[in-house]
Amino acid sequence: MPGLALANADLESKMANPKNWAAQAGDMFNQRYSKLNQINKDNVGKMQVAWMFSTGVLRGHEGSPLVIDGMMYVHSPFPNKVFAIDLDTQKIVWRHEPKQDPFVISQMCCDTVYRGLAYAEGKIFLQQADSTLVALDAKSGKVLWSVVNGDPKLGAVNTQAPHVFGNKVITGISGGEWGVRGFLAAYDINTGKQVWKGYSTGPDNEMLMDPEKTMTWTDGKMAPVGKDSSLKTWQGDQWKTGGGTTWGWFSYDKATNMVYYGTGNPSTWNPTQRPGDNKWSMTIFARDLDTGVAKWVYQMTPHDEWDFDGVNEMILADIDVKGKPTKALVHFDRNGFAYTLDRVTGELLVAEKYDPKVNWASHVDMKTGRPQVVAKYSTSKHTNPQHGPDVNVKGICPAALGTKDQQPAAFDPNTKLFYVPTNHVCMDYEPFEVDYVAGQPYVGATLSMFPAPDSHGGMGNFITWDASAGKIVQSKSEKFSVWSGVLNTAGGISCYGTLEGYLKCVDAKDITKELFKFKTPSGIIGNVFSYEHKGKQYLGVFSGIGGWAGIGMAAGLEKDTDGLGAVGGYRELSQYTELGGSLTVFALPD
Repeated sequence: MPGLALANADLESKMANPKNWAAQAGDMFNQRYSKLNQINKDNVGKMQVAWMFSTGVLRGHEGSPLVIDGMMYVHSPFPNKVFAIDLDTQKIVWRHEPKQDPFVISQMCCDTVYRGLAYAEGKIFLQQADSTLVALDAKSGKVLWSVVNGDPKLGAVNTQAPHVFGNKVITGISGGEWGVRGFLAAYDINTGKQVWKGYSTGPDNEMLMDPEKTMTWTDGKMAPVGKDSSLKTWQGDQWKTGGGTTWGWFSYDKATNMVYYGTGNPSTWNPTQRPGDNKWSMTIFARDLDTGVAKWVYQMTPHDEWDFDGVNEMILADIDVKGKPTKALVHFDRNGFAYTLDRVTGELLVAEKYDPKVNWASHVDMKTGRPQVVAKYSTSKHTNPQHGPDVNVKGICPAALGTKDQQPAAFDPNTKLFYVPTNHVCMDYEPFEVDYVAGQPYVGATLSMFPAPDSHGGMGNFITWDASAGKIVQSKSEKFSVWSGVLNTAGGISCYGTLEGYLKCVDAKDITKELFKFKTPSGIIGNVFSYEHKGKQYLGVFSGIGGWAGIGMAAGLEKDTDGLGAVGGYRELSQYTELGGSLTVFALPD
């Protein structure tokens, strides 16, 4: 029935069974919540390692395996191996290792990470680093189809997990640091044929924007974006190398038939070179699943001056906002503000700092939706005539990697709170002139990162957040950034990993109560997940240091300003962990 909103029936039924972990977030709302409760706040302290598996690959292990009907599907960073493991015997039923040109590694800004696989209708979907999207037969591992999503020679690579909504597999593109023009694309799950592709920047027709019907928050209400809404905010043809890449997580609401996601930084990192708001980089998009047409957009950081990509996940939750039942979208942006919007209409409801140290903006003006930039921390000549190229602006909080990067938060329907892994890191930022050369990095800034000053001395906090009031409820400090995805369960626990390599579980009602702590073989930047097999609940996580925070260790970089500034900031990590690549699975003792 055309026009009828349909999630994927097979995938929905697999997700509805909490024994499975059938999608990267466990569901299409990105809530990262498991209904399993055998492991609970009273017994989680007794958990032991049930089994382990090495992927045979070093570097950053993000995302998590999938578990579907007694089979586990495990992925690795580049070269993007896939393993199908029988949970009865732990035998590798099949493995798939794509042949990719190692040149791709040099085109990936912030490690060779890959955020995971997707499943639907007997197929496993793999998004390779070289941008090839592949459908594998879930039973045999045989390649059913493959399609090229971008040109790695121009810096267009892939790190994000594909997502299946309806009969489409949705994928984005990485490469904002190469001047890649971002987009979201939908492919038919059965044939691999591209159904639609919506760019983040450029002409209305290429962005799949309707100037009269695509809405945005304007002067305290929703209004049409109008003609050439992106083109008017770029100088000349700069939108063609404008960034706005889409390497985060996507969500879907069957009731609205909309796909929700965020776009990344505008290129280059020297904002003086690209005057204007640079729309629609740094933007939350809500697109119709069938046509790709944007229903509404909201730009969080116009004329981004700090590399605060807007790609972090959109968590969909039905909550009371200011006393009113709301179909909400909650987004913890890199820029340090947490946003609550009405996911149906796109109205802005709440925008508040989720780390008190955030200083680049004083607040978000709720009428215009624009952050009020503090001139002292501006890096652009257009905002502060005293600043601009070759001026080192000091003490900006957060650092470019944000108060939270891609590591996904969780929503707990029991407490109605969000559980957020955060970075507590600031930076010095010096932009410089840079020319665009196809296939070469197009960064144009030198960064140094350090722990937030006058604080607890560490580089991370694990927090609970009330998205209705826009307030931190509790905060638990950590020595390093909390760079792993969180899992909450019906057992009343919230679990996350640390960069030193600890898996920790805390009481969901009091996160300062640490109930379980175990040191895995390497730093954790993977996402905690849970499943049940033969009546027993398991909880697992990848360990394998890397990603932006761990790039110094992963790629053997030495200079403080290397790794886009992360090397110096996280230098001490090497005293606590070493490279790895393994899955650790926990359970209660028999």
